[in-house]
Amino acid sequence: MSDTDIRTPDETRLARLREKANQLPLQPGVYIMHDRHGKVIYVGKSKVLKNRVSQYFHEHAGHAVKTARMVSNVEDFEYILCDSEMEALTLENSLIKLHTPKYNIRLKDDKNYPYIRITINDAFPEISMVRKRLSDGARYFGPYSSAQAVAKILVTIRKSFGIASCKKSFPRDIGRERPCIYAQMGQCCAPCTGRVTSEAYKEIFRDITAMLRGSFEEVKRSLQEKMENAAENLEFEAAAIYRDRIESLSKLWQKQKVVTSPDAEQDVIGIYRGDTCSCISVFYIRGGCLIDSEHFNFGADQIMEDENIPAFLSEFYTMREFVPKEILLGFPLGEDDRTSLSAFLCEKAGRKIQLRIPERGDGKKLCDMASENAEQNAKHFQAESERDNRTLVKLASMLGLEVIPERIEAYDISNLGAEHITAGMIVCENGKFIKKDYRTFTIRETTGAPDDYASMKEALRRRLDHIIHPTGSGFGETPPDLILLDGGKGHVSTVLGLMEELGLDIPVMGMVKDEFHKTRALTDGEREINIAREQSVFVYIYKIQEEVHRYTVSRMMGAKNKTLKTSSLEAIDGIGAAKAKALLAHFKSLSAIKNATVDELCEVDGISQNLALNIIKYYHKES
Repeated sequence: MSDTDIRTPDETRLARLREKANQLPLQPGVYIMHDRHGKVIYVGKSKVLKNRVSQYFHEHAGHAVKTARMVSNVEDFEYILCDSEMEALTLENSLIKLHTPKYNIRLKDDKNYPYIRITINDAFPEISMVRKRLSDGARYFGPYSSAQAVAKILVTIRKSFGIASCKKSFPRDIGRERPCIYAQMGQCCAPCTGRVTSEAYKEIFRDITAMLRGSFEEVKRSLQEKMENAAENLEFEAAAIYRDRIESLSKLWQKQKVVTSPDAEQDVIGIYRGDTCSCISVFYIRGGCLIDSEHFNFGADQIMEDENIPAFLSEFYTMREFVPKEILLGFPLGEDDRTSLSAFLCEKAGRKIQLRIPERGDGKKLCDMASENAEQNAKHFQAESERDNRTLVKLASMLGLEVIPERIEAYDISNLGAEHITAGMIVCENGKFIKKDYRTFTIRETTGAPDDYASMKEALRRRLDHIIHPTGSGFGETPPDLILLDGGKGHVSTVLGLMEELGLDIPVMGMVKDEFHKTRALTDGEREINIAREQSVFVYIYKIQEEVHRYTVSRMMGAKNKTLKTSSLEAIDGIGAAKAKALLAHFKSLSAIKNATVDELCEVDGISQNLALNIIKYYHKES
């Protein structure tokens, strides 16, 4: 009997893959691992394909737990040759985005990072949050990790410096309306009155710019001089306003910790790797200040080896509009990987980017601090995950499910009479809301009197069709482990009938509410399961019920408001759907259109002087 005859199926699989790997060329390229269903589960790159891929299938490889788990699921692999390591890095990043492999570390949500934008060259500058950094002459600060972080800074700046927070545009809107309540409260210098000159308003924004740049002492001196001058001139109210601004800005500055030299512009990246979870922490340092931080947590299946880091960082900076002059790494990175990543970042930024691993000094301290933060965040993430998993296990036990419901989809119907009937779908994965997977279904088939049952059936039919007939778009091709309906037995019976018709077997439960509109029980159409006795399950289901209701109502009201805006404009003689859309796009609101002059209306493409007069007559019939 030969050695081949006594091999186990797994040994035979590894021998076959090892033999195939040994035939790979000694060139740079990307390798793509497939499971037995043909699904891509891992993508990697290597300077020498043969050496790297064959290591996975060596008999005595001694892999880490996550890597061993991935290798145990590989049925086959393919590869793509590249001319250089940088080309391989770019291709690897693209393939990870395309296939979202289970074992690769990756950014879950595509998003544009927010910036603070100041139109410093305008006669009356404006400050706002934007998602893209353009070459338009404006000053940009950031990027920041979230819109919430920017919103807090903008609120403090507007209140502290007394700049306008309204939607008016100056000098166009000077003198049109009385000053608002913020001017009366001393929180706005009221440029709408015309008493504030363009140069005086620009001077305020020069202080704001210095503040955001990190020059707090410069701003503090400027405000103290103004406070003292106001006091000398017996303008005590103005002096008190400057005093309050200094105090509020001091509080903001204390949050933005000074960590290095005033001209430093760096991202500092630290890593923590554990058996059950890992984390990457990024500190954003601008003007020597730690202005923000961000943390990316990864679960037990995602492999965080040195070879994965360049792909993650290339994706991270691809999604961002800005790359700082210097990136500090708090972990070792091979010379080849560092070279290819540096070349990639320099090409993206269009200038030289320094990528270094500090061994001493302030840079080393910052990297250590980032790594410590990564460890703390990973441990917090692990604790939360364990808690959520316990809740899902309890839920599965209470409902008698065969599997733990890792992916839950919830549905609700909202309408105003027979109009704008909308079905909302939200998604929870492992206890977390996945907002990028939310969907809205505009109900088309139900006409006449509202019919919640028919509307729910139409929405679920359209959603489940993506499971039966996948389009390759990625949406809806993964079936949920549990479907929750905002309704009782009638809704469940309707959807179960649809499931039988489509030949699908997915657990469906209705969320039965009490007199306080809170889910007190779940029903499978025949029996009610009381969830109130398990506090964690009760809270979890209540959060899902609230979220699906909030999302569905907001989408329905958005559709309603859009129709109201458009229909009001389309009632004007000569204004159709296209011109109504152009007017709203230009003026942003109906209120601005109503208050516009003939000349301002004529600035919109397609609006003649006669049409402008028609608009003014329509909205000012009485006068």
